[in-house]
Amino acid sequence: MPQIEVNGVQIFYVEEGSGKETIVFSHGLLWSQRMFRAQIEELSKNYRVIAYDHRGQGQSEVKAPFDMDTLYSDALELIKKLGNGKVHFAGLSMGGFVGMRLAARNPELIKSLILLETSANSEPVENVPKYKTLNGVVKLLGVISPVANKVMKIMFAESWLSNPKNKEEVKFWKKEMMTNKRTITGPVDGVIYRNGVEDELLNIFCPTMVIVGDEDVATKPEKAKFIQMSIKNAKLHRVTGAGHSSCIEKPEVVNQLVSEWLDVF
Repeated sequence: MPQIEVNGVQIFYVEEGSGKETIVFSHGLLWSQRMFRAQIEELSKNYRVIAYDHRGQGQSEVKAPFDMDTLYSDALELIKKLGNGKVHFAGLSMGGFVGMRLAARNPELIKSLILLETSANSEPVENVPKYKTLNGVVKLLGVISPVANKVMKIMFAESWLSNPKNKEEVKFWKKEMMTNKRTITGPVDGVIYRNGVEDELLNIFCPTMVIVGDEDVATKPEKAKFIQMSIKNAKLHRVTGAGHSSCIEKPEVVNQLVSEWLDVF
């Protein structure tokens, strides 16, 4: 399994496909690069695709700190070592927190930015008590089924969860979430107590596409609209019937949006 040392930590990544354009996928909290499996399979037919696990998640090393600036530094070093020039960076939620920092601070490395279900703001204060409570349970007991059930409703659209056609997918992703060890509480704290990057959006000049599920309750669509309005010429797409994980819930739609986006470069 490919591992690379960046910023003093062993990071797991996958690399598929080839082509003149490279796209790097950066996943959301509680998941791993596996959340992009549908995108990796499709896009690797025409592009070089890299997807990695954040420190403390998936198959990467568990090593503090887990704040967003540290995750940004990890991604920066990974791109320098693997990117072979400018890359397209696609980040979902936590991955988007990283992507905005990269595009604002290192424009020489980012050819375009794709942001999915993410926010430029710090965590809304009304969410913090609920997330702290859930994280406290995980510290004591791990990601037990009752916790996973609550978090699934944050991660996915209600319409997707309740659709009988998605029964096996729902079961799969709940099980995937429950593979997280108690150490996941470190990355969770990194998200709960993150700083906003509203002021840095004005420093992003690369082509930017923002994607958001119209049923996202974790980072509501207005958060995506704020990003789109703050980055010059950014494009916004709302995905019908998707929540906080459109790449899983509506993979065909996301694949088409990303493919059409990359085709112009």
